[in-house]
Amino acid sequence: MSNSRPIRFVHRGQLVEVNAQSPTRSLLQWLREDAHCTGTKEGCAEGDCGACTVLVAELATPASAPDTVVGALSVRPANACIRFLPTLDGKAVFTVEDLAPVQGELHPAQAAMVQCHGSQCGFCTPGFVMSLALVHAWHQAQSTRPDRAELADALAGNLCRCTGYRPILDAGELMFELTGPKLDTAATAELLCSLKADAPLQIQTEGARFEAPRQVQALAASYQARPNARLLAGATDIGLWVNKRFLAQPDLIYLGNVAELKQWWVQAGELHLGAAVPLEDAFAALQVHWPDLRDAWKRFAGPPVRHAGTLGGNVVNGSPIGDGAPVLMALGARLQLQCGPALREIPLEDFYLGYMVNALQPGEFLRAITVPLPQPGQQLRAYKLSKRQDCDISTLFGAFSIALRGAFVHECRLAFGGMAAVVKRATRAEAALLEQPWSEATLQAAQAALAQDFQPLSDLRGSAAYRLASAQALLKRLWLETRPNDPMPATATRVTAAAARPKGVAP
Repeated sequence: MSNSRPIRFVHRGQLVEVNAQSPTRSLLQWLREDAHCTGTKEGCAEGDCGACTVLVAELATPASAPDTVVGALSVRPANACIRFLPTLDGKAVFTVEDLAPVQGELHPAQAAMVQCHGSQCGFCTPGFVMSLALVHAWHQAQSTRPDRAELADALAGNLCRCTGYRPILDAGELMFELTGPKLDTAATAELLCSLKADAPLQIQTEGARFEAPRQVQALAASYQARPNARLLAGATDIGLWVNKRFLAQPDLIYLGNVAELKQWWVQAGELHLGAAVPLEDAFAALQVHWPDLRDAWKRFAGPPVRHAGTLGGNVVNGSPIGDGAPVLMALGARLQLQCGPALREIPLEDFYLGYMVNALQPGEFLRAITVPLPQPGQQLRAYKLSKRQDCDISTLFGAFSIALRGAFVHECRLAFGGMAAVVKRATRAEAALLEQPWSEATLQAAQAALAQDFQPLSDLRGSAAYRLASAQALLKRLWLETRPNDPMPATATRVTAAAARPKGVAP
């Protein structure tokens, strides 16, 4: 059993070296079993509850998302239960033990939780505190304060089963009135600088291999040579395969250190998103051009998942209930695929061949997503139906792009997730709309055409009848918000999933 060098990262203000670890051992396991930092808890072991929330930091660069930068670091929340330990190489991790000395003054987030009675059984409290500590650090650096809605969004990945959320949100407001120790970002940045000269990590243990290339060319060569290896980004899916299904991952190639895949840029009227851009950053970039995506973005999992998972991974995973693909398909996105040195590009709508089957060839990977920028008059809407408001999987997701010429529909793309074995466009409904007056009669024709576009299945999230009736209702919502005469604001059409349920149709 051997590896080329230890995993090296910063923890508790010191450089840590870890040898001979299974590549799929989680950060949570190492924290509790080796580092004896038991403040971080295991609740669900699948990235849902937030009890294991920690902060992962790396040196900030000009490409770092502004809302992650604290001092010289880019800091993101992470679920330690599904974060594989080797992905910490070259980075730093802050846990609840880092917030205050053992016998010293509490961090403002901790003190506020005490004063507001924000903890009852206490199991989820460390995760809440870490999420609040990041909010506190970022807003202190910007000399701003979040409102209560922003706090609720920041805590969407943390679940509490005892107190309810009012006292925790109270604590989030109070912590800005308190003094206390802060995250030591400056000393951590100095230690991280000393890791910059390390060679790319490669681990070979008995029966397992892990490689973390830093260049696209190195990634392409490795994957072409080992096409059966698993490409790893945020582990928001693979982590569950390991923890819940006990599936071995003997050969992993990690994308998170390939700088080019983590960049996004605008060029020639198009937005280009590298395959490893975190979901949080990708949706922020999209929202600049399509502000109406905000609600869908904030309901896409919780912050720890959005900061770890990638839009590229969400697309390649190919889940029919994934929230990224419908939006991109409605916008006419194209995928740049690479195998060795060869590149090709295909429309996203041609990528999915069947349930969890895509057009990737052996050794080929997604390099970037290209999205045309909005044209004059183009409007985008994205609607999600789920059993919970936050941090839930979609029962149905509709993303619609429409452009009017006068009172007529000039262009439209209607994409649905949760209606078929793959995310796909409603081509018959589109045909019923094109070059027709955007009237209620045209809407009804498109609603009728949906029954020809899809034959949805029934499952635990919703019946086929519910899905079809709900999809038709979402088209009506689109019409109400975009009709040429007297369009309604989105706030007037927004309803809960329960209230939106068609009468007489079971979910």
